[in-house]
Amino acid sequence: MPFEILLVDDHKIMRDGIKAILKSCDEFRVVGEAEDGAEAVQSSKRLKPHIVLIDIHLPKMNGIEATTEIVRHCPETKVIILSMYDDESSVVSAIRSGARAFVLKRASDADLLDALRTVAKGGSYLSPQVSDRLLNRIKRGDLDEKKTPQALDGLAPREVQVLRLVAEGKTSKEIAVLLDLGLQTVRSYRKTMMKKLGVSNVAGLTQLALSAGLTRFTNPEVEETS
Repeated sequence: MPFEILLVDDHKIMRDGIKAILKSCDEFRVVGEAEDGAEAVQSSKRLKPHIVLIDIHLPKMNGIEATTEIVRHCPETKVIILSMYDDESSVVSAIRSGARAFVLKRASDADLLDALRTVAKGGSYLSPQVSDRLLNRIKRGDLDEKKTPQALDGLAPREVQVLRLVAEGKTSKEIAVLLDLGLQTVRSYRKTMMKKLGVSNVAGLTQLALSAGLTRFTNPEVEETS
């Protein structure tokens, strides 16, 4: 029985390319597709695929945030992150979110299939370019790890999720939909975080999220009114 895969990428040409690669073997079967992170979470809940192959940069909810939600709602589903970039921040964030593999989009067909096979068997995988680069930097002792400000250590995991989405410019209504929470619950998280972190507005939360390396997607000029 082939392993069932959900493909998530906002570019149809990329999804079609991956499907063409998977047709070369009978080990995997694409059972669904999604174009954004929020749709990926909902499709994962509905389809319960063995593996979700998801782009890191997506509209509505990025691949890191979507992975966190998929792993939370579908613990048996394994996630593989796809990315154009191999920076340490993206790799570390992907693994911390619960992803089992990080594969570069410039990887070969063989590398992608290797990642899928490894993860399907319960293992973890990093593209060779990523693992070699990280290993070399660790050996040199100059791995540039972003340190989370001490203030963020007091935040609960859900508060960190909300903080990341706030920093990405999402309104409370959008966050409520993305995380399947009540609107008042999200607003309560915002107020609690501002009190814990000693800030009074979205710009302050965004700055802390940036310094912690939680996100690169920012819209700090937007002050929420909804």
